[in-house]
This record gives sequence, C-alpha cells and structure tokens, in this order.
Amino acid sequence: MPDPQPTIVLVHGAFAESASWNGVLERLGAGYDSVAVANPLRSVAGDAAYVRDVVRWIGGPVVLVGHSYGGMVITQAAAGDTSVRALVYVNAFAPDTGESAMTLSAKFPGSTLADTLVQYPVSTGGNEVAIGQEQYHAQFCADSSDDVAALMARTQRPITEEGLGGKLTGDPAWRSLPSWFVFGDADKNIPADVHRFMAERANPRGQREVVGGSHAMAVARPSEVAETIIEAVRGVS
Repeated sequence: MPDPQPTIVLVHGAFAESASWNGVLERLGAGYDSVAVANPLRSVAGDAAYVRDVVRWIGGPVVLVGHSYGGMVITQAAAGDTSVRALVYVNAFAPDTGESAMTLSAKFPGSTLADTLVQYPVSTGGNEVAIGQEQYHAQFCADSSDDVAALMARTQRPITEEGLGGKLTGDPAWRSLPSWFVFGDADKNIPADVHRFMAERANPRGQREVVGGSHAMAVARPSEVAETIIEAVRGVS
C-alpha cells in the first residue's frame, strides 16, 4: 500500500509564535493534516530534538515547514529521519554544515534586524533577544495591518543568543530531501539575496519569490505560503 498523505508540521521562527501559522492553516483546510509546533527557541540542537519528538508522536510521513530560524531547526531535525518526505522554507534559513542564522543573515547586505533588537539576561545564562515594540511593524511584518502587527509584537517569542548563533551540525537535510522555497523580496530580517543564494545551492523543486513580501509571509501572504506547501505535499505523495 502507498504511504498515507504526509502530515504538515509547521515550525515558527524567532519573534513569532505558533499562531502566526493560523492563516496558512485555514487555507490548508480539512484536506491536509497539519500541526503548528511551539518552537522553544532555545538552541538549534535542543529545538531540533523537540521537533523530532513531535514527528515521532505523529508516527507517519511528514513534511517539515520552517519559517525564519525555524529553517535552521527543520534542517537539523530532518537529518537521517526517514519519516520526513520534504522540507519547505518560508522566508527561512537553509543552512549548510557549520552555518548559523547570524552568519547567514550577514552573508549579503540588507538586514536591519540588529538595530531593532532589545536584550536581557536569562537565569540559564546568556541573553534573550526580542524586537522592540516600536520597531516591530516596519521590521518584521510591514505588509500587515497596524492591528495585526501590534498583536504580533506583543505575542512574539524571544530567542536566545545561543539559538541565533547555533551552527548546523552534520549534513543538511536539504541535500538529500526535496525542498521548496517561498520568500518575499522585501524581507528586512533575511535579505532577498540570502534567500536566493540558499535556494540556488539547495536546488529546490519549487521556488517562489513574492514581490513586496515581508519577513512575516505566513501572516501577510498566507495564500502563497499555503500554495507552496500544497505543492510540496503533492510532490511527495
């Protein structure tokens, strides 16, 4: 018998949270099993281990979808896992061995994220960072409404410096799995040139660049994101 249709596992990135996938989930509808994971945002290794736990709990084939830093996590989590059928990168990092979110975002000029960040120490050591409330709309989701941006700014989940600086270990999963990319050309966190570079070396089965799309594509352009995910699911089903 053929495998069942893969479950879609959505992994948010830094400065967002699982509800940022709500618009995408609505467009996927009842025809696709899907779950939005609450990414801990503590470290690449630890966050990837948690996603692998979720995949094991699902117990069948999955398509992993990552936004932003979530791309680091799914690339690590999918390595060597035969239940993962495909990867979808939504304005996301697709790292190679030894690369981190910080090093990739600076590979080409254009990111203005660093100037918007606030930080504070955490009891487990190091610092946690978030985007300042006043800068959030313009930096993260410029193509969203004022009300949506204000809510996102208040519900954003900070990430540790360890997470942002954490490097991919082992071979990247996109080297052995089919991948799809969708990103906006107005992303202020990860410059479009970085997205194009990562997509080109991954040789994806699908690549979509959205004119005027901000970093928060899942919120502001959920139809384009959902269409890309559906392409991936159909491509491996």
